[in-house]
Amino acid sequence: MAGFWGRRKREQEAQQAQDADLARHAEQSLVAADEHIRTTTDELAFAQAELGESLTGDLKAALDAVRTHMREAFQLHQLNHDEIPDTEEELRTRNARIVQLCEWAEGLLDEKTEVLAEAVAKVRRAPQIVAQVRRDAESLSSRVPHARTTIERLSSRYAESAMRRIASAADEAEQLIAFATHGADVSERRRAAGQNEEANLAMETATEAVRRTSAILDAVEDFEIEALRAESTLADVVADSRGDIIAARDAPQVPEVVAATAALETALRALAPAGARNDPFAELSELRTANTALDAAIDKAHYRAQHPLPSLDQVQHAIDDADRQLGVARGLISGHRGWIGADARTRLAEAERLRVDVPAMLPAEETRDLALSSARRVAQLAAEALQLAQRDIDSSRPQDQGWGGGGQSWGPGGRRGGGGGDIVSGVLGGLVIGSILDGIFD
Repeated sequence: MAGFWGRRKREQEAQQAQDADLARHAEQSLVAADEHIRTTTDELAFAQAELGESLTGDLKAALDAVRTHMREAFQLHQLNHDEIPDTEEELRTRNARIVQLCEWAEGLLDEKTEVLAEAVAKVRRAPQIVAQVRRDAESLSSRVPHARTTIERLSSRYAESAMRRIASAADEAEQLIAFATHGADVSERRRAAGQNEEANLAMETATEAVRRTSAILDAVEDFEIEALRAESTLADVVADSRGDIIAARDAPQVPEVVAATAALETALRALAPAGARNDPFAELSELRTANTALDAAIDKAHYRAQHPLPSLDQVQHAIDDADRQLGVARGLISGHRGWIGADARTRLAEAERLRVDVPAMLPAEETRDLALSSARRVAQLAAEALQLAQRDIDSSRPQDQGWGGGGQSWGPGGRRGGGGGDIVSGVLGGLVIGSILDGIFD
């Protein structure tokens, strides 16, 4: 008994120590959160002066939400120290809630302050950013004449459909450079006038214009490399396609192979002659599509030659067999509802569910194989359900049904058999007994 009370005392002392630590943690969290709110309020004021109201709206909304929810924390702290006595459980619950609110508040303020700090740092580097925009614009301007010359040279080699992606690149680059320079001027003027929000917006648009200009000019230089690579790949695909057309003569001449071969030959004839302006990108795409279609048709024809498509009559015979199996199993199970276990009923339910999906697979040749296999699966499940049902019926009958003992019975005509009988007599006997029992209990 002394050991029991000693252990209980130690547990109480440990719980009291944990409660004291939790109370100190709650008070420290309140102080830290209150200080965090105060410093964030100061940071918000400075950020609004530098960024404006729109860019600091998220931090202001977060600060308002924190103040609203922290009122609950301070109220709970006040309840812990009023004149009304509280239980240990009440104090523990309040302190845990105070810690939770304080951690949430500090996490939210840290997240929003970090995002805003990046914007503030960028604004404080605004003079350097604007100067970089001007240097980039000047550098990009020197690339425009070379881009224009490249476009003119490539236009004499490639078709208009291929050149469409870069035909107006030089003009677009000049417009964007002018826009970036103008944006830099606007940013400097607005910042000098104290309109920091408008200045930041102008600086952002100028920076984006410079980035887009660089991407457009890079695309002009990359186009020639991409076109040469497409022409090289096109030559390989042409050689491969001609080989596939020759190989298609040895494939089974089914309609799909014949049509795919004709489509590939048409795509080869549609290629631009040597020395003419062409679109290597479009030609490569069309030829590759036709080549892939022929490969797929040949593979399908070879597979079908090795695995002939079952006829509709063959599938229908399988379905009829499955229906017969289902009918026998369904009749036996429904006639012995109280004797049949879950295994047999589950097999029958799965067979009936699968049977419903078979008719939709018949019209299309692609799913006729699946229709045949599904019909055979239905028959298999029905047969398993029948076998399991017969087993359940046999196990539910008395083991000694004979007149002379020994587990034997006399059948019609003086024939003597085993106690269970063969499967056919078991099924028929089960149907008769089941109908009698159903009539009695129903």
